[in-house]
Amino acid sequence: MSNERPWLAHYPAGVPEQINVDDYASVAAVLEEAFERFRQRPAFASFGKQLSYGEIDQLSRRFAGYLTGVLKLGKGDRIAIMMPNVLQYPIALFGALRAGLVVVNTNPLYTGRELKHQLEDSGAKAIVVLDNFAATLQQVLAETHVEHIVTTGIGDMLGFPKGALVNFVLKHVKKMVPAFKLPHAVRFRDALARGAAHPLPKVELGHADLAFLQYTGGTTGVAKGAMLSHGNMVANMLQAGAWIGTDLVKPGEEVIITALPLYHIFSLTANGLVFMRLGGLNWLITNPRDMPGFVKELKQSRFTALTGVNTLFNGLLNTPGFAELDFSRLHLTLGGGMAVQRAVAERWKKVTGCTLAEAYGLTETSPAVCINPLDLKAYNGSIGLPVPSTEVAIWSEDNQPLATGEVGELMVRGPQVMQGYWQRPDETAKVLGADGWLHTGDIARMDENGYFYIVDRKKDMILVSGFNVYPNEVEDAVMLHPGVAEVAAVGVPDEHSGEVVKLFVVRKDPNLTEEALKQFCRENLTGYKRPKLIEFRDALPKTNVGKILRRELRDEKKTAATA
Repeated sequence: MSNERPWLAHYPAGVPEQINVDDYASVAAVLEEAFERFRQRPAFASFGKQLSYGEIDQLSRRFAGYLTGVLKLGKGDRIAIMMPNVLQYPIALFGALRAGLVVVNTNPLYTGRELKHQLEDSGAKAIVVLDNFAATLQQVLAETHVEHIVTTGIGDMLGFPKGALVNFVLKHVKKMVPAFKLPHAVRFRDALARGAAHPLPKVELGHADLAFLQYTGGTTGVAKGAMLSHGNMVANMLQAGAWIGTDLVKPGEEVIITALPLYHIFSLTANGLVFMRLGGLNWLITNPRDMPGFVKELKQSRFTALTGVNTLFNGLLNTPGFAELDFSRLHLTLGGGMAVQRAVAERWKKVTGCTLAEAYGLTETSPAVCINPLDLKAYNGSIGLPVPSTEVAIWSEDNQPLATGEVGELMVRGPQVMQGYWQRPDETAKVLGADGWLHTGDIARMDENGYFYIVDRKKDMILVSGFNVYPNEVEDAVMLHPGVAEVAAVGVPDEHSGEVVKLFVVRKDPNLTEEALKQFCRENLTGYKRPKLIEFRDALPKTNVGKILRRELRDEKKTAATA
C-alpha cells in the first residue's frame, strides 16, 4: 500500500497484494472451469451419497434448461432458494447462476412474515423449497409475485431405495413435514427431467451483472438485499484462494465440512464456491444441531478443512466422541460470523492440533475482508489482515484516517464490496460513499503489524450464533402484541450462542405473562431472533426526545444469560 496512506494495513509475506478479477467473467465461468478440470472428482456429499463434478455439471445444466426453456425465465430474473444443506441446493444454485438468474438465498426457518417480505422485496418469480418448509410458503404465496414453485424432499437426490426411505421416515415417522397444498408446484426431479430436453442457455454474463440478493438487516433492522454482482463474488473467490494458496490446500484433494448453511454468505462463498474452484469435496451437514450425528459424519468423511462459527466449534468440543476422531488430515479450520472466543480456540488447538484461524467479513463484502494467516501457531485475538486488493482503514467520526492503535470505525474498499442495497438508494448512501469506501459500523483498531481487532460492533446489533439480529425488527414484531405498550430488545452474553436476545417490556395488559409473549414471538420470529429473556418494567429509559436508550439497558445487563 502507498506510503502516503500509512493508516492502511499492509499484507503478509507470501500473499499477493492484488488479484486479477478479470481472470473470470462470472461465477458461471468459474463453475465451467471446475466442471472440466475436476470432472471425475467428488464435489458434494450428503447422507452417504456423493455427486461428482461431472454429475453436478449435468444436473445443473438440466435445471438451467428447465428455468429458461420451460419456465421462460430470463437473465436478471430472481429465484429464491429455500433449502438447508442438501444435494439439491448446489444443483439449483449452479443451474440458476448458469441461466443468468439472480439467486435470493432464503432462510428455511423464516416465519411467514419474514418470507413474505423477502419474496416481495426481491420480486422473486420462482422459488425452490424443501417440503419441510412448504407450509410456510403456502401461508403467504397469494401475497407475493411468485409464479413458479419447485418442491423437493430431503431424500430426492439420494437414489432408490434410500431416498424414498428417508422421505417416508421424515414425513410419517418423525412428522417433520407439515401438510401443505401448492397445486401448481413441480417436483425437483420432474423439473430436471423436463429440463434435459433444453440446452444450457447461452447467457452473456459480466462483472456488473447481479449474482445474488443476499438479505441482511443492515443498520436499520429492515431486511435489505445486498446486491452482490458476479464481479464481487469472483473477486472474493480469488481473494480467498490467494490467501489459502496451494501450499496449504491441494486442488482436487480437499474434503471440507460444510455445516453452516449454504444460504449464509460465509458458507456460500468460503465452502460452496472457493472450495468448488479448488476441486474440493463439500461434505454437507444438513442438521449440525444434532451434534452426535455430526460427529458420526465427521468420522466417515476423512475431512481436511472445516469452517464454522464459535458456537459450532464449542459444541463439537463438548460432544462425546469428538476428541477421539482422526484429525491427522485436518489442516485448515476457519472461524467467522461471530467472534471466536479464546478459550474455544485454545481448546480446539489442543484437541485437534489445528489452529482455529479467525476471519472477518460482512454480507456487504461477499463476505471476506480480513483473515488471519493460516499458518499461525496460536490464537491471537485479532480478525487478521486484509485479503488481497482490499483497503482497510480506521476512520474517526468525522471521516478522517486515524493512526495505528487508535480506535474508530472499520472502513473497507475493494472489488468485493456490494453494488448497494436492492432498490434502497437512501440506505445505500448511508453506508457506501461515492469513493467506494464502505462504512462497516464496527469499531476497531489496527496494531503496528497491520492486524485488526474488533473493539465493539454496530451499536445495537445482536449476534446470535453468527446471525445478525436487529432490535428494530424484533421490537416491531413484539409491538404487534396487543398487550405490549413499549419494548426494547438488547443482546446479553451467553456461553452457548455468544449472545441471546433479551426484551424489556412495558405492559399494556397487566395480565400479560412471559410465556404468552414468548409464544407470540415463536409465531412471528425465526428461532435465533426470539427472546430468551424477558423483563417487565414500569418504564424504559429514554432521551429527551423520547428515544429509548438501548445502550443504557445493555450496559446495566452485562451478566450472562441463564435461559
